[in-house]
Amino acid sequence: MLHVTKLAVGVRDADHLSALQADRMLDGSPLRHRTRNFPRRRPEVIQGGSMYWVIAGTMMARQLILDIVEDRREDHTPCTSFVLDPEIVPLIGRPTRPFQGWRYLDPDDAPPDLPAMGAIGGLDSLPAAMRHALRALCLL
Repeated sequence: MLHVTKLAVGVRDADHLSALQADRMLDGSPLRHRTRNFPRRRPEVIQGGSMYWVIAGTMMARQLILDIVEDRREDHTPCTSFVLDPEIVPLIGRPTRPFQGWRYLDPDDAPPDLPAMGAIGGLDSLPAAMRHALRALCLL
């Protein structure tokens, strides 16, 4: 198994990512994230790998990658689509330097999922901006 990291450009937090993706799925099609390059290690990624989203400099959410397929953009140029599970799993944040495209992420290097909010003192009641700031400081 192998994961993939990707910058979520223009996304404020995991809730904003979820809202943007929900808009894309309104037509009933599977959730896809399009990118230019096809991963050579596709078989390893689709065996349980996730897309780890870097939001505002912090790796803070992930989604299971269901498939990776050759696709075409609206202007008919070829591209690659990562077919994603719509469920966004929050992570214990880890600062990440900017990069272009996507990168492979070894499972041993992946940040852990954020424990269930109720299990760690009601963090779900904090505003999203505060949770983001605490994750950026690696306090969550």
